[in-house]
Amino acid sequence: MLAEELSVFDIFKIGIGPSSSHTLGPWRAAQQFVKELEAQSLLDDIYHVSVSLYGSLAKTGLGHGTDIALLLGLSGDDPVTIAIDHVIPKTEAIKKENVLNLGNKKELFFSYDKDLKFHFSQTLPYHPNGMVINAKTLQGKEYISTYYSIGGGFIVKDAESGIEDKLGITASSFPYPIYNAQDLVSWNLQTGKQVSEIVESNEKSQRSIIEIEGGIAAIVKVMKESVYRGCHQEGTLPGGLNVQRRASKISTNLLKGNRYHDYESWIEAIIKTGTNFRNIMDWVSCFALAVNEENASFGRIVTAPTNGSAGVIPAVLHYYVIFCEGNQPEKIKQFMLTASEIGSLFKRGATISAAMGGCQAEIGVSSAMAAAGLTECMGGTASQVLMAAEIAMEHHLGLTCDPIGGLVQIPCIERNTMGAIKAITASQLALQGNPANAKVSLDAVIKTMWETALDMNSKYKETSEGGLAVNIPLSLPEC
Repeated sequence: MLAEELSVFDIFKIGIGPSSSHTLGPWRAAQQFVKELEAQSLLDDIYHVSVSLYGSLAKTGLGHGTDIALLLGLSGDDPVTIAIDHVIPKTEAIKKENVLNLGNKKELFFSYDKDLKFHFSQTLPYHPNGMVINAKTLQGKEYISTYYSIGGGFIVKDAESGIEDKLGITASSFPYPIYNAQDLVSWNLQTGKQVSEIVESNEKSQRSIIEIEGGIAAIVKVMKESVYRGCHQEGTLPGGLNVQRRASKISTNLLKGNRYHDYESWIEAIIKTGTNFRNIMDWVSCFALAVNEENASFGRIVTAPTNGSAGVIPAVLHYYVIFCEGNQPEKIKQFMLTASEIGSLFKRGATISAAMGGCQAEIGVSSAMAAAGLTECMGGTASQVLMAAEIAMEHHLGLTCDPIGGLVQIPCIERNTMGAIKAITASQLALQGNPANAKVSLDAVIKTMWETALDMNSKYKETSEGGLAVNIPLSLPEC
C-alpha cells in the first residue's frame, strides 16, 4: 500500500474529455516533457520530436483522443485554460500543415502519420498506459522520457532509480495520516471530527483555508457548467458511433415549459418540477448523461476521479443541492472533501485506472465517493459514511471496461447514471443501517477490488478487445 499524501485537488482535476488516463495523463506527460527540455536548455536545439504509445494507450488511444492530447500538450496548451472550441481545429492544423510549435516556442516539422506511433501489440513493463517521447537535437543527441498514465490524470516517469521513487512515497506530514479506512474511524473516535473535518485539517497543513475553499469552488463551478452545458447541447457525439446526445431532450421534457435564463434559474425551474421518485431519478440520470456527453465531445469536465466516471459525483451533488436542500457552500465543501478522501483510499489501496482494474476502478470508485459525500451531508456518522462507500463499491466489483470502438461512449455514458443511482441507494441504506452489524468493511472491499483487478483478463481492461466492444456489429476504424 502506498503511503501517498493525496489532496482533494489530486483526486479532482479540471481537464478536457474524454479520458483522464488516455487524454489528461498524456497531455500532462507532454507538458512535463517540454518542461524537462526547457530545464536542460535543450528546447532551442530540438529539431525533431516523436511519440510512441503502448498497451491500452495504443489500442484505444484514437478513440480516447490521446493523439489530440499529446499534440496540444507538446504545443504548450493547458487542459484547464485552452478554449474548448480550439481543441479540434488546432490539432487538425498540426496534421494538415505538418508543423508543431513545441512549447509554443519552437516550430518543428511533425508528421502525424510517422511521428506518432501506435504499438498495438506491445506493452511497457510497469503499466498498460505507457508512452515514450523522443526529442533529437541538432548536435545528434537524443532526449528520451518514458511516462505512464496511471489513472485519474496522474502520471509517473520511469527512471533508472526505480518507478517507486516517483510516486511520492514519503513519511506523512499530515496531522491525521490516513492510509486506510480504519485510520479514518480511529481519528474520528479520537477527535470527534467528521470525515470532512479530518480531511480539511490535513488540507490546512498544506494550504490556506482561502485556497482550499477557492479551489473547491472552482472545481464545483466546472461541474455545474458541465451539467448545464450538457443539458443544452444537441446532435451527434464525435468518433463515428453516431451516438445521439440525450440530456438536452430529457431536460426539456422534464421541465414541462418552466422558463429560465441561466444556471441558477434553471435550478429553480427544476425544483418546480416536483419531488416524486420518478422525477428525481430522471433528473439524476439526466445530470450524469449531460456531463459524460460533454466529456465525449472534448468538453471541459472534472475528473471525479476519472473522466470516464466524471458524471457520477456531479449528478449526486446536484441531487443533494436540488432535492435535499443542500445548496449551501459549506455543505458542498463537506461533500467534496469527504468524497475525495474515499477516492484517495482506493488509489492507495487499489487503483483508479480502468487499464489496471476495469470499470470497477472508475464507475465503482466514483459511486463510492458520491455515496460517502452524500451520507455525511445527510447527517451520517463517520462509520455510516464508510459503510455507504463500501456498499456502493461492493455492487460494482468485477465491472469490466469494454468501450465500443475505444470511445468513452458505449457503455460508459449510461454507466454514469447507474453509478449515481447506486450511490444514492447506498447512502440511504447506510443511513438506515448500523455499521456495527456490517459484515464487510470498506478496507475489505478495497482489498477485494484490487485482487479482482489482478485476476481480471486483460481484454476487459480498456483495450476494446472483449465484452461489448467485440459483440456489437459496428463498422469503425481501428483504434
